[in-house]
Amino acid sequence: MTDGTADSEPPVAPESDSDVETELSRDMSLFDITFIGVGAMIGAGVFALTGFAAGLAGPALTLAFLLNGFVAIFTAVSYAELGAAFPEAGGGYLWVKEALVDPNGFFAGWMSWFAHAVACSLYAVTFGVFVTEFVVYSGLLSEGFVLFGVFDRLLLEKLLAVVVVSLFAYINYRGAEETGKAGVVVTGIKVIILTVFVGFGILATINTPNWPAKFVAHPEFAPNGVIGVIGAMGFTYIAFEGYEIIVQSGEEVVNPGENVPKAVFYSLLIVVPIYILVSFAALGGISVGPDLAARADIASDAPTWRLLGNLGELGIIEAAGQFVPYGVPLLLIAGLTATMSALNATVYSSSRVSFAMGRDRALPAVFDSIHPEKRTPHLAIFLSTILIVLMAIALPIQAVAASADIMFILLFIQVNWTVIKMRKTHPDLPRTFEVPYMPWPPLIGIVLQFLLTPFLLSALGLELGLGPDSHGFIALITTVIWMALGIVVYYGYSERKEIEKLEEETPTVATEQAPAPQRRARDQQILVPISNPDSVDQLMRTAFDLAVERNAEIEVVSVVEVPPQTPLSEGREFDTPQRDVIERAMAYASESEHDIPVSGTVRIGHDVGAAILNTVSQGEIDLVLMGWRGRSHRTDYVLGSNVDQVVTQARCDVLVKRMSPAGDIGSILVPTAGGPHAQFAAEVARAIARATDASVEVIYVTAPGEADADVAERTLDRTAAVFEDVAVTTETVEGDDVSNTIVERAENHDVTIVGSSREGLLQQLVFGSVPEETGRRANGAVIMAKRYVGIKSRVTRWFRNQRN
Repeated sequence: MTDGTADSEPPVAPESDSDVETELSRDMSLFDITFIGVGAMIGAGVFALTGFAAGLAGPALTLAFLLNGFVAIFTAVSYAELGAAFPEAGGGYLWVKEALVDPNGFFAGWMSWFAHAVACSLYAVTFGVFVTEFVVYSGLLSEGFVLFGVFDRLLLEKLLAVVVVSLFAYINYRGAEETGKAGVVVTGIKVIILTVFVGFGILATINTPNWPAKFVAHPEFAPNGVIGVIGAMGFTYIAFEGYEIIVQSGEEVVNPGENVPKAVFYSLLIVVPIYILVSFAALGGISVGPDLAARADIASDAPTWRLLGNLGELGIIEAAGQFVPYGVPLLLIAGLTATMSALNATVYSSSRVSFAMGRDRALPAVFDSIHPEKRTPHLAIFLSTILIVLMAIALPIQAVAASADIMFILLFIQVNWTVIKMRKTHPDLPRTFEVPYMPWPPLIGIVLQFLLTPFLLSALGLELGLGPDSHGFIALITTVIWMALGIVVYYGYSERKEIEKLEEETPTVATEQAPAPQRRARDQQILVPISNPDSVDQLMRTAFDLAVERNAEIEVVSVVEVPPQTPLSEGREFDTPQRDVIERAMAYASESEHDIPVSGTVRIGHDVGAAILNTVSQGEIDLVLMGWRGRSHRTDYVLGSNVDQVVTQARCDVLVKRMSPAGDIGSILVPTAGGPHAQFAAEVARAIARATDASVEVIYVTAPGEADADVAERTLDRTAAVFEDVAVTTETVEGDDVSNTIVERAENHDVTIVGSSREGLLQQLVFGSVPEETGRRANGAVIMAKRYVGIKSRVTRWFRNQRN
């Protein structure tokens, strides 16, 4: 079963002549998207940049991180308002393009692509540094190793950076993902390890005699003055690119108008205190010993902030080695986890920005290509990877970080101006969150971020050349070259192509086909997910039988499943098979003699099971009818991943029908042991029997010698009472094995309908062993039934019974 649906955007004009609705499936929760932001912000930044930043700001690094949070909030409010109003892949690029005159939109995308790519190269270089340090720490290589006379530490670090970027590019090309649960686990590991680091660091700090002197007396709290503090702020500002990644996922978020703004603010509230505490623990907990002093090339009485600065990306790693048990390997593992998580996110986001620009023809159409089998933007991923690798190889790590910082600052300035502009140009936007006290917050954000850039470049050094005092100069030149190249691309290609391109609609194409000439209120909604066209007639036949009995409407859905690397809006390119399935279902409905309203929808989603569950929740579905081919390719699923997920999690009644060759239905078998699921199975059997004039046999299976005649008789009588005007027989059957007995009895019937055998559903037991064995082995069609027995379900059913 590979179909489903979820909440969607409002319908717009159809894109094709087919009367089929196409909608997005949103399946990311507030928790998921918040941890995407936290995971991006606690990436390589806290591990690789803390040491460098300490060398710039001194003990005032704690203040620098606090002020960074203050500066970031003025841009965060802009991202919150626009991300909620425009929940689409593309982020700041799309907003600027929508609101500001050209070439502002192009340069927003151009800078965003470069910023994400360079941030990714920073994480890749940091990964190489950490792996190399791990090898040296383990004793496999010496500190100053040179292999074959040329292969030194720097070359190994760069080679490892290229390898890991290539690996994650391949992962993104294949369409694999760091799943939501795995992402939460990875981020949780980072937070836990940093919490341990902070705890031991603070303990080591307060146990140091006269520890406040480390912060105020070497030679002072801010030894490099305002330039050092603001320079450190700009240098570490890359951490706050996390809210750009949050809004990049906007079109996959459930209720984006509410959850995107919350995720932006929650991620900041989590991350800023972590950065402050980590910097305090590192500055206060570490001591300048002879070995570290020699390694950092400083005097043995130098202040700890200078030690951290000279150690650079290994600053907090060495700090952990002093005051955390097994600190070096522990922090290296955390750092590697952080960099790999951030690498996956930034390869994903950089390729998505370039893909969005290719879709808009701001970049050549090659960026808009989607692989026909993998369904990923493979060329955008490949070209972004080339850019990432070039930056990782060519630039020192400080210059890499500074280049990304400058680009993000410029993008954030554009976004702040965009939110002001859109209040006039787009007054009717659905603003579920609004920046208060407009236009002051975004204006303050613009001014503060403008101030960061010159201090950043000055603090890193503006000497001409390629030396250690030239990292600001290198970052500036890199930025100028990239912007100049952007001018060439825009005026040589993009301007002309953007005029020619057609505006694309959001991927929602809506109609409803209802064969009923006069629609009337219906008591229930039946959802029928279908993927296989060969299953349409059988599932629709059963759905109509149930709809007549329940006075229900039928919604048929089929899902276009795309990898997470591909924006949902591009799933339309692959929707032809799903459209064919829906149209076949609509044709069946139009030929039916029953007056049953039927709608057909194609949904685009990353996860089929989640899409079905979202539909159940958003559409107030009463019953899901799913098809099953009678096999599971994976041992960790009982029936199949999507079927298992829906059966165990859906908050409604669920039927799973094992497909069989189509034929007339003359007799139905209903095994029963009592309980709500068996009662539900009987109701389903009654609906089918009334529609087909079939007879029903109800059996109660018991082990030899264990039959309680009164219990069996009462159970059979209660079940038989369900059938009313249907021909029904009842019998107590003895058998050594319940499943075998039912399977043998099913030989004499066309359909077997069996209820779930237990309430406490485990992952390995979806319906229970007896229904599942029956479903696999019995001849003819088998329908497994599970009634939703939650509080709401019980109350609703009681009122219906009272009314009837």
